[in-house]
Amino acid sequence: MNWIDSVGSAAAFLTTASFVPQAWQTFRTRDVSGISLVMYSLFTLGVALWLVYGILLMAWPIIIANTITTSLALMILLMKLRYR
Repeated sequence: MNWIDSVGSAAAFLTTASFVPQAWQTFRTRDVSGISLVMYSLFTLGVALWLVYGILLMAWPIIIANTITTSLALMILLMKLRYR
């Protein structure tokens, strides 16, 4: 792994890891009252597009991080729609 991939991997890990505590709290409490439907819809779409971008480039740090984040964001978005 070269230094560019190392930087990308570190960035992917940190941004994905920073999202996990909020996702976990939302799953645990089912409290979606503070979540904006519009913001989360745009966020989920943006992360999904980052995933497509990573796939097109075959950039594994982008693919792995955005697969995890898209999955978590989509679950929270679905909870927002269900429990609002």
